[in-house]
Amino acid sequence: MAFLFLSSPHRYIGTQIMKKLLLHLFCFLLLYSSLKGATVDTISIYSSAMHKEFKCVVIKPASYNKHKQNFPVVYLLHGYDGWYSNWIIREPKLKNYADQYQLIIVCPDGGKSSWYFDSPIDSTMKYETYISKEVPDYIDKHYYTIVDRKARAITGLSMGGHGALFLAFRHSETFGACGSMSGGVDLNYSRNKFDIMKRIGDTISHADNWKKYIVMNVIENYPKDSLVITIDCGNNDELYAEANRKLHEKMLKLKIPHDYTERPGKHNWDYWRNSIQYHLLFFRNYFGKMKVVEK
Repeated sequence: MAFLFLSSPHRYIGTQIMKKLLLHLFCFLLLYSSLKGATVDTISIYSSAMHKEFKCVVIKPASYNKHKQNFPVVYLLHGYDGWYSNWIIREPKLKNYADQYQLIIVCPDGGKSSWYFDSPIDSTMKYETYISKEVPDYIDKHYYTIVDRKARAITGLSMGGHGALFLAFRHSETFGACGSMSGGVDLNYSRNKFDIMKRIGDTISHADNWKKYIVMNVIENYPKDSLVITIDCGNNDELYAEANRKLHEKMLKLKIPHDYTERPGKHNWDYWRNSIQYHLLFFRNYFGKMKVVEK
């Protein structure tokens, strides 16, 4: 710091040098930070089925920058009235979990109230096709992923919990594991709410849809490709605690292997922020046990 005691012209030169050093230090720290922590991409994925683009968040672990390995992927669905960045805004620790568990987390947009259906009464809504086929195809083509169902899992909260189980059971060729957090697993509990009738019709004229599109019934057609399943719900969840208990009991009767957990909590982000770390650990353990041949 000797230059601080020099005459005015030299003091000016010393100050300029110090500014440059600080700028270089800042740039170095910025670069170091980007290499050290997970990164979040916001991308757009076009849907041929719906003829438009939707935004999507992709969280990559810091080790992704080394380009020396491919990663398993967890698809994370939002709930009713949510959107693509809902999860990362509400739970920034997802970046830590991507690093900790060495996986990519993808948060696609499922619309305000799609329930992740290809709606049988609204041909403009094809979210089942979008989430189960178009999004994974795009992610596999543009990111370093392990292209195998055994390296893909899907989970979500509330509407997204229903969607994750619904999609995994119907598309086990895409997903090897699935989960649900506070899932609306029996739509009869919300029959007149959340735009469900706008998606599958009323219960009289479209009674068959209320059988075909509800997870409580979808599980009766267990896929030929076995699924690893985890389900949890807060025991004080005023919307879906009872429905999740009934789903668990039915799965036991059908002898469908699954993990089921009830924890203290309600239908809110305090519960989901706690729950997601257990789901990601569950999937990390699953990925570690699978023998995957990268294509």
